[in-house]
Amino acid sequence: MTRRRTARRQAITTAKRSPQAPTRASVANYAPPVAAGAGALVLLIFLAYWPAMQGGFIWDDDQYVTRNAALRTANGLAQIWIEPGAVPQYYPLTFTTLWVNYQLSGLAPGPYHVTNVVLHALAAVLFWLILRRLAFPGAWLAAAIFALHPVQVESVAWISERKNVLSGALGLGAMLAYLRFAGEGDDDARGGSDRSMYALALTLFALALLAKTVTCTIPIVIAFILWWKRGRIGVDDVRSLVPMLLLGLALGCVTIWMEQQHVGARGASWDLSFVERTLIAGRALWFYAWALVWPHDLTFIYPKWDIDTGRAWQYLFPLAAVALALGLLLGHRRIGRGPLVAVSCFAVTLAPALGFIDVYPMRYTFVADHYQYLASAALISLVVALGVHAARRVGAAGRTIGTIAGALVLVVLMSLTWRQGHIYADEGTLWRDTIAKNPGVVMARVNLGMLLHGQGRLDDAAEQFTAALQLAPTDAEIHDNLGVTLAALGDREAARSHFEEALRIAPGTPGTYNNLGNLFASGGQFAEALGHYEEAVRLAPAYADPRNNLANVLAQQGRGDEAIAQYRVALQLDPNYAAAHYNLGVMLIDRGDTREAAEHFRATLQINPGHAQAHAALAAATGAP
Repeated sequence: MTRRRTARRQAITTAKRSPQAPTRASVANYAPPVAAGAGALVLLIFLAYWPAMQGGFIWDDDQYVTRNAALRTANGLAQIWIEPGAVPQYYPLTFTTLWVNYQLSGLAPGPYHVTNVVLHALAAVLFWLILRRLAFPGAWLAAAIFALHPVQVESVAWISERKNVLSGALGLGAMLAYLRFAGEGDDDARGGSDRSMYALALTLFALALLAKTVTCTIPIVIAFILWWKRGRIGVDDVRSLVPMLLLGLALGCVTIWMEQQHVGARGASWDLSFVERTLIAGRALWFYAWALVWPHDLTFIYPKWDIDTGRAWQYLFPLAAVALALGLLLGHRRIGRGPLVAVSCFAVTLAPALGFIDVYPMRYTFVADHYQYLASAALISLVVALGVHAARRVGAAGRTIGTIAGALVLVVLMSLTWRQGHIYADEGTLWRDTIAKNPGVVMARVNLGMLLHGQGRLDDAAEQFTAALQLAPTDAEIHDNLGVTLAALGDREAARSHFEEALRIAPGTPGTYNNLGNLFASGGQFAEALGHYEEAVRLAPAYADPRNNLANVLAQQGRGDEAIAQYRVALQLDPNYAAAHYNLGVMLIDRGDTREAAEHFRATLQINPGHAQAHAALAAATGAP
C-alpha cells in the first residue's frame, strides 16, 4: 500500500497550482491556530447543548439503555459483539460505549448525554482539521455551522443516536488519516509513514462501521475529494480505497439483513416500486437541503409523504436533482469542480437513507434530521466557501461584512439549537412537541398514550388513543392499546369490543389474546381467561407474558403443579421477568420450599429493587427481621 514519495509530492504540487484550491498561506490569514480553534468549537458546542445535556431518556432509549440487559454484565458485553440480535442493531462499538456508560453511572441520563456532546465536539473539530488540511475557504466557520446547526440536535440529544455521533467522529478521523496518507494538504514530513497512516485510516473506518454502517460511503467521498484536488483518480487511489469500499459493503449488507429480519423493516409499508423509491429520494434530497437553509419547525417525526406515481409534480424533485447534477458536471470547467463535488458528497452520504434501502422508520416517515448528520457537512462547506469568495471580491469591506454575517449566523444557530435541545427533556415533552408540529402523526399519539397510561393518567391516555384511531381506524394495535386503557378505567364492555375489533383486523395476534385473558381474569371469569391465555401460548410459544398469566389462573384454580411449571417456562424464556420470579417464589413458599423461594425473591429485587412485596417476602422466607 506504500506510495512513492515522489508521486505524492507531485500530487501536492498539482493541487497547490490548481486555481480551485487556495494556498495554505492565504487560508492562514483568517484561520485560527489549532488549539484556539478547537477550543472555541468545543466551548460553543457545550454552551449550545447545555439544555440537551439536562434531558432524560426518550423513545428507543429503553431498548438501547434502560431495559437493555446486555449492558448489565460482562457476559452481556460479549453478547453485544458475538450475538447479532442480542441488541436492537448490530452496532457493537456503539453498544460497547453504552455498556461503559452503564458500568460507570448506571441509569443516570446525564453522563450519556455528555458523552454524546463530547463525540459531536470531536466530530466538529475533526471536520475543521480536514477542511484546514484541504486549505478550504472559511474552514473554521464551516465547522462551527456544522457543530451548531439545529438539524444536528436529534443526533446529539437523543441517546440512542450515539451511533450517529460516534460513527461520525470515527469516520471523519478515518478521512483525515487517509488524506495524510494520500499526501493532500501540507507536506507530510511530520505525519508518519504512508503505511501507518493507511493502517490508521482503515482501522478508524472499520470502527466507524461497527458504530453505524451509514459511514460505508466515506471511501466514495474521499474519491470525490481527491478528484476535486487533483482532477483525476489514480490507480493507487483505487487500490487503497477498494478494500475500504468492500468492507463497507459487507457490513452494510449485515445492517440491511438485521433491519429486515430483526428490526422488522418488511411488509406493506416497504412494498415500494423502484419508481416510488426514486420519487422519495428526489424529494428527500431537496427536503434536507432546505432544512439546512431554513431550519424552521424541525420535528422528531415529519409527515409521511403520499407517494403517487400518477402525479406529475412529484417527478419534478428527482428531475431537478438530476438537472442540477448535469449542470454542475457540464459546467465544472468554467465554475470549478468544487460545487459538483460538494453536491455529490451530500447525495452520496445521504444515499443509505434516501429510500432505496428498507429501514424501519419508513413505516411512519421517509425523512429524519439525524439522517443528514454527516451529509450536511458537504453543503455547509459549499455555502461557506461561496460566501468567503464573494466577500473577498468586495475587498476589505466585504471581509468585515462577512465576519459580522458569520458571527450573526452562529448566534442564530446557537439559539435555535438551545431551543431545540429543550424538546428532548423527556418523552412526554418530545411527543407533545411532535404532535403540535405534526398533528397527523399516529405513532406519536400512541406513544404518548402509552406513556400517560404508565403514569396512571388513564383518561388522558384514552384520549390520545381515541385521537389516533380517528387517524388510523383499522390499526389493530391502537384498538388493543385503547382496550387495555379502558379495562383499567373499568369500562369492561368497551375494552372487550376493542380487543375483538383488533382480532378481527389482525387475527391470531397473541398479545391481544393475552390482554383479553387479563380482562376476563380481572373479572373472575377464569375459564374464559384460561382459554385466551392458552391460545396466546399456542400462537407464540416463546412469549413469556401469557405463560405467567396462565400460571396465575392455574394457581387460582388450585392447580399448583401446573402453575409452577408455567412460571418456570416463563423464566426460561425471559430470565429477567421480575413478576414471574416473584409469583414462583410465592408458590414455592406455599410448598414449604423457602430456600428456592428466597432465590427467586432475590432475583426479583435484583431486577426491580423497589418491589416492596418482594422485600417483605424475602424477609419472611429467610426469617430476617
